[in-house]
Formats: sequence, structure tokens, C-alpha cells
Amino acid sequence: MNWELLVDNFWSLTIGGLTAGSIYALVALGYTLVYGVLRLINFAHSEIFMIGTFGAVWALSWIGIDGTVAIKSGAALVGTVAVVIAVCMVFSGASAVALERIAYRPLRKRGATRLAALISAIGASLAIGELFGLMVDRNPVRFTRILERNTLFTFLDATVRSDQVLVIVAAVVMMVCLDQFVQRTRLGRGIRAVSQDAETATLMGVNIDRVIMLTFLLGGLMAGGAAALYMIFFEVTKFSVGFVLGVKAFTAAVLGGIGNLRGALLGGLALGLIENYGATLTDGKWKDVIAFVVLVAVLMVRPTGILGEKLGRARA
Repeated sequence: MNWELLVDNFWSLTIGGLTAGSIYALVALGYTLVYGVLRLINFAHSEIFMIGTFGAVWALSWIGIDGTVAIKSGAALVGTVAVVIAVCMVFSGASAVALERIAYRPLRKRGATRLAALISAIGASLAIGELFGLMVDRNPVRFTRILERNTLFTFLDATVRSDQVLVIVAAVVMMVCLDQFVQRTRLGRGIRAVSQDAETATLMGVNIDRVIMLTFLLGGLMAGGAAALYMIFFEVTKFSVGFVLGVKAFTAAVLGGIGNLRGALLGGLALGLIENYGATLTDGKWKDVIAFVVLVAVLMVRPTGILGEKLGRARA
């Protein structure tokens, strides 16, 4: 165990962990929203994220950016980042709604069991992944660098880069906006009502189909935002990119308390830190395994997660 290496690079590892954790948290929001309303683990949500990463590549192609040189102009940079995030969110949001209409709604209308819906989710995940694998011949797809990785400031011997600040700040803003939407708007109250008691919500005039569609849309939008930030930071995608990241995001949702929006934020950031620290101690050999170990440990010790509060019972 490289304890000395961990101590010497503690703050740099912390910044890196928070950056990765912010992406995990955004994707985890989709898992926790759908579970909170339908009590369904939407395993195809990882492919919704994957679709968003390809949306980022296509967005740059559509606006004519091709090369390896970062954009230096402030206005051009802000505009490009905004376009990439918007396109990713549209792609992932639309895909999530289509997934709900095609894979889940027919089963729900027929009164199918949750097991049937879970099998449908796994089948949809495999089908979407393989479809994109055929589209790109299973090869990685590069993303043109649009943001120079300049050191903005130094914090306790850790250098903080511009791309890290963008990922963390943008992710927190999106998560806060989602939380406030669910807590303070009429549509958000509908989501919480269905999560708490779907039958009573129906009797009170809540349109269940609309609420479920909105839930998938919001989860897809968050996954699209995460996809854009992922591409800006890692600059490469592939048809299977969502698998491991999806498991980590699901772990983050369980860690924070699945069905709890603020728990997803907490779980994502915590997992990012645990993963980064653990990878340093093990020379990076067990980085991906750490997420699985955390998932098993949480399910064994505290299956309700850190906060353990359901979406329907959440408070502003």
C-alpha cells in the first residue's frame, strides 16, 4: 500500500476525485429518479449517457470544429461549451423518453411485474450498446479539445485546472437546479406525490404517464449534461463507455440513498474520492473494482445508503 504517495498527493487526488464524482453524481440522478417513482433499476440509463457522449462529438462536427487546438476566445469558448452541453442533453433526454415509451410503458400498461421491466431494461441496454458498436465499428471516437487545460490556481499544493473547475461547477449547478425543480415546482410536486403514493396521486388528479415521462426526461437531461462534461474532460468515447461508468453511478446512488436526489450528489462525490484514494494505494490496478466493493459493502452494511430518505419524503 502506497500510503506515502497518498499523503503526498492527497489534495490533488481530492480535486480529481471530486471531478470524477461530479460526473458519477449527475448520472446517478437518473437512477435515483426512476427508482424513486417506479421502483425500477433502469440499467439502460448507462446507454442514455453513452448516447450523450456521441452527441458531443456530433455537435462539434455540426458547428464545424475539427482539430486538436483548444479554443482560446472567451465568447467562442462559452458558446461552444453551451452548444455541446445543450446537444448532449437533447440527445440523452430524447433517448430516455423514447426508452420509456418503447421499453417500459407497454409493460406497465399490461400490468407486467417489475422483473419483466428489469429484464426489458437489460435487453434495451444491450441492444442500444450493440447498435452504436455497429455504427462506429467498435472503435473509440475522439473528441476535439475545446478547452485549454490551464492551471487556474493552487490549493494546498494541488493545482486546479480549468477543465476540473468547469466539470465541478457545472455539475453542481445542474444538480441544484434539478433539486429545486423537484422541490418547488408543480411538476416536481407531482413527481414526489407519485413517488410517495401513486394510487393516491392518481385520485388527486396527477397524470401518472406524464409524471413518469418527465422523470425519464429529467434523468436523461442530467445524463446528457454528464456526458458533455465527461467528453470535455476525457475527450474520448466508445460504444461501451456507459457500462463501467453506469455501475459506478448506480453505486453512487445506492451509497447516498437511492431514491434521494441529494443522496445521489453525496454518493457520487464520496465514490469519486474513495475511488481516487483507493487507486493510489493500489497503483491503479484495482480502480474499477473499488466501485464494486463499495457497492457490495453498502448493500451489506447499510442498504438504505448514507441518507436513506425516499424521494417522496424529501424536504426542501
